[in-house]
Amino acid sequence: MLDEMVFRSEDVAVADRFDLWHDLMSSTHAPMDLTSDSAADFRGTLRLMDLGGITLWPASFPQLTFHRTPSRIRQSDPETVNLSLVVHGDALTHWPDRPQRAIRVGDFHMNVSSVPMDVCGFGPWIEMIGVEVPRSSLSLPWDRVRDVLGRDLQGRTGIGALVAQFLTQVTSHTGDYRQADAPRLGRVLADLVSAQFAQVLDAEDGLPPETRTRSLTLELMAFIRRHLADTDLTPSSVAAARHISRSHLHRLFQAQGTTVAAYIREQRLEGARRELADGAGEIPVHAIAARWGFKDHATFTRSFRAAYGVAPRDFRHAAHLLPDPAGR
Repeated sequence: MLDEMVFRSEDVAVADRFDLWHDLMSSTHAPMDLTSDSAADFRGTLRLMDLGGITLWPASFPQLTFHRTPSRIRQSDPETVNLSLVVHGDALTHWPDRPQRAIRVGDFHMNVSSVPMDVCGFGPWIEMIGVEVPRSSLSLPWDRVRDVLGRDLQGRTGIGALVAQFLTQVTSHTGDYRQADAPRLGRVLADLVSAQFAQVLDAEDGLPPETRTRSLTLELMAFIRRHLADTDLTPSSVAAARHISRSHLHRLFQAQGTTVAAYIREQRLEGARRELADGAGEIPVHAIAARWGFKDHATFTRSFRAAYGVAPRDFRHAAHLLPDPAGR
């Protein structure tokens, strides 16, 4: 499981809550000033995860405004990029030399520690997933990174969707990873953020080959996961969708220690396994198999037994006999 530090303002005295939150924000990103309508009794939660020098921090809090002023920049500039995915609530961002920009759920806010900014989050409650990426971890020149400020950064399409999926997956399922995985996750995240910025700037050709390769592989994997229900999903259709050759596609997956066909099968089986464990018992097993792209029930049953050592029907029966963690 990934190590994380959790701060809940309600665990400390009311008088200290906002000051401690201010200190935590200043140490996580860079020195800043904060104002809030709820400063007198501030109630926020923040989790901090170190991914090999890249900091991941999901947080929830009431109305809050972040001020990164020129004097604060002179005080300290760690030369980091903050990228925050808005999960709940809205925000308004302003920079001195750029028009203000409204940020909605599913959008990213991006800030560079070297540039003054004001970000006002509107409540009554805000949820976001923040990430701090050092300048040295990005694959773009620093001046090009600054050019991203004020651009439209959506988390629903393109590389932005991959970044949003990555942040959501890692922060929601920390138990799926070991602490030894943290540096690798950090490298993947830095590549994705670099690729997202390059896509916005139309500068993908300026990325190092290894960054482009890793980003392309993740795009292909995301495409496969989105189309698992398609029974005609094959290596050929995946390659055609991204306009690359089948040989190039196979080399990318070989570098990950797998094959395209094996990855498709594993993802389908895992999706069916989750549904068998969590879904309603009245849904026939063959219907679940079809929903995950298996053409016939016999093939699904053989594949499931080979992967998990038990038939799908028996697995569901056993899973539903386990105690419910929620006490239902």
